[in-house]
Parts: sequence; structure tokens; C-alpha cells
Amino acid sequence: MASISTINRTDQDIRSAVLDELDWEPRVQPHEIGVTVAEGVVTLTGRVDSYAKKWAAERAAHRVTQVRAVANDVAVRLVTGAERTDPEIAGAVEHALQWHAFVPVEQLDVTVSEGWVTLHGEVEWEYQRRAAEESVNRLSGVRGVSNGISVRPATRPDGATLANRIVDALARNRATAAEQVTVRVHGDTVLLGGLVHSMPERAEVERVVWSAPGIREVQNHIAVAPVLR
Repeated sequence: MASISTINRTDQDIRSAVLDELDWEPRVQPHEIGVTVAEGVVTLTGRVDSYAKKWAAERAAHRVTQVRAVANDVAVRLVTGAERTDPEIAGAVEHALQWHAFVPVEQLDVTVSEGWVTLHGEVEWEYQRRAAEESVNRLSGVRGVSNGISVRPATRPDGATLANRIVDALARNRATAAEQVTVRVHGDTVLLGGLVHSMPERAEVERVVWSAPGIREVQNHIAVAPVLR
């Protein structure tokens, strides 16, 4: 069992690495973001002038090895001139979704309230769900995004062979340690277990699994156990 001094030292190392990654990230200013770490869990605080910056800061923190999870408490305070009315934001969201080649905009509903965008509807693939959210994240005037889009595949998976196909796909991916990940398929749901060494690796495993045909839900129970140096 690690001692308190070891945990504290590791947390300090993680905090320094996150601050360095924020400094390396051109979309945010390091002085805008406060960083605290407790047992590998990073909390981001501060104030930025766009939701895109808040999202970029969160992504930057997740890229750091040894980070177990990220709590994003950064506030979005729009500067004068950057504010948009809800109808203006709704129109911008519709245009952004229409221009994205992978988003079936006709299947989605958009609601905007005080700058907060909520997406609803159904898509066939998880990558479409994520593409819709990413299209909105970058828009000026947006204060936050709630992604309520559901994944409803057009076909049902073949459970007898799908687990093996997923394992093979993970084995082909150099960014994952497939031998430490367990895969179970129940109907149109995939249950993941096992161990990885970073949040980016955990996210990459889930991304690979979502590419399997007919999947409606992925329950990711993979634990993160960073390699201590």
C-alpha cells in the first residue's frame, strides 16, 4: 500500500504535468485555469470566455498519464460582444449540424436556454452522437452542452462472434493493452472490465468498441491504475 507521502508526491507530479499540458494547449491560457489533484483525480477551476476553452482544458487534462478522472468546474463567462441570443445560437447550431458530414441532422432536436444547448434525438452510431456534440462545442456564445442523443442501431449484433471481433480490433490498436481488457456482450450492450494505465487509453478502448455494429450501449468498468515511476 502506498504511503501518504508517496500519494502526495504523485499528485504533485500530476498537477505539474497538467499545468504543463495546459501551457502547451494553444486554445487556453494557463493562468485562466486552476488545478488541484487528489489521489489522481484532477479538479479544474477558474473562468474562461467560451465553452470551447472549457472543453479544451478538460481534454488537455485527460491526456496526462496517471490522471484517473477529471472534474471540470471551470465557469464560462462570456465577454461583452461574444454573447448571443438563444435564437441566434439555435440557428448557429442548426447550421453547424447541417454542415457536418457525419451528423444526421434531420433526426435531431435542438433546444437552447440562456446559452445552454441541449441535443435530443436518435442516431445509428456513437460517432454520430459525438460528432454532433463536438460541432456545438466550438460555437461562439455557447455556455454549455447537454448531449441527450440516443444510439439506436439499425441492426442487431451477432453476440456469438461480436466479442471476439471486438477483442481482435483492440489487439490491432497500438494505443490499447488488449490483453488486460475483458469484453462481454449481452444483446446490444457491451460490458468492459479490466485494467489500463491512463484515461486516454480507457477512452480509446471505448471508442474502438463503439465501432462494433449494432451496439446501443457500452458500460465501461475499466479501472485506471497508472504506472508509478
